[in-house]
Amino acid sequence: MSIFSRDLGIDLGTANVVIYADGKGIVLREPSVVAVDKNTGKVLKVGSAARNMLGRTPGNVVAMRPLRDGVISDYEMTEKMLSEFLRMVVRYAFVKPRVIISVPSGVTGIEERAVIQAAMEAGARRVYLSEEPLAAALGANLDFSGPDGHMVVDIGGGTTDIGVLTMNGIANSSSVKVAGDSFDEAIVKYVRKKQGVLIGLNTAEELKITVGCVYERPEQIETQTKGRDLKTGLAKDIVVSSADIFEALKRPARQITDEILAVLEQTTPELVADIAKNGIVLTGGSSQIWGMDKLVQERTGMQCSVADDADTCVAYGCGKSLSWINHMQEGAINIARRRLLKE
Repeated sequence: MSIFSRDLGIDLGTANVVIYADGKGIVLREPSVVAVDKNTGKVLKVGSAARNMLGRTPGNVVAMRPLRDGVISDYEMTEKMLSEFLRMVVRYAFVKPRVIISVPSGVTGIEERAVIQAAMEAGARRVYLSEEPLAAALGANLDFSGPDGHMVVDIGGGTTDIGVLTMNGIANSSSVKVAGDSFDEAIVKYVRKKQGVLIGLNTAEELKITVGCVYERPEQIETQTKGRDLKTGLAKDIVVSSADIFEALKRPARQITDEILAVLEQTTPELVADIAKNGIVLTGGSSQIWGMDKLVQERTGMQCSVADDADTCVAYGCGKSLSWINHMQEGAINIARRRLLKE
C-alpha cells in the first residue's frame, strides 16, 4: 500500500466486512466478529480468527458480532474492529483515508451518525455514505444512467435491500430485516424441533451453504453433522437433507419475495415495465442459496439472475463510487427523512 493514503470503499456488513482500495481492488474480506478480553477490554482477535472462537471462549473472553440487522449494535466494538481492519489495509500510510461506507435503505439518522462516528474514530479522514441498493447495482455493472428502470435485490447477512434504480438514482427502495442470519436461525429452530438436537449458528450456516435451498431441488442431497442432544446433553450425529432445509427456509424466503412484490406495487407502471424487460438482479452472499433466483422469478413472473461475485458487489460498488467522491455529500445523507418526504 502506498505511503500516500488511498481512498477506500467499505461494505460494512452484518456477516462480513469487505474493503476495496482505489487502484487495488478488494484488499480485505473478513467476518464481522471481534474477540475481546472482558477484564481489560483489549481486542484479542478480529475477523476469521475471532469467528473461530464463537461459542468456544473461556469466561474472561467474549467473541461477538458488533453489527446486527445491517447496523451497529455495539458501537465501541464496531469502532475497535474497524480500527483493526483499517490498520491491516493502510498500515504505512501517512494520510488517513477517505472512505465510502454502504448502509441499508432502512437506516435511521441516528444509525447513520453512528456509522460515521465509528469510522472516524477507527481512522478515517472523511466519511461518505452510500445506499446499499445503489452500491450493489454499481458493483453488478448495471447501467442505470438513462431513464430505463432496473431492480436490484441485495440479500446480505442482516438485511435484504431492494431498490428500483433509474437515472443514476433510487426511485423506490425498501429494507427488510430478513436475510442470511434469519435463514441460520430458522435452520437451528427446525433441527431442534424435528430432531431434538441443538446446533450452533456456525453449523447452521454450513448446512445452508452445503445442502440449503429455497426452491425444491430436482435431486435430494444429504449431509451429516453433529449437535447436542436435548434429552441426554451428549453429542449426537444427525443427517440433514435438502428437503429439511427447504422446509426450514420456506417462511423467511417468502418474506423476502413478499417485500419485492410490495416494492413493485409502489413503483410506477413505466418502471415496472422496464424491470420486466431488464429482469431482476440478485446480489449479496445469501442470494447464492440454491433456487433463490428461481423462487423470485416464480413469484414475480419476471426474469431473475444472480450477479457475478454476488457477495462482493456492494464493496465493488463503493469502490466505483470513489471516482466521484469529490462530488459526494460528506456525512449523513438522511435516508429516513427523504423517505418520509416521499410519502
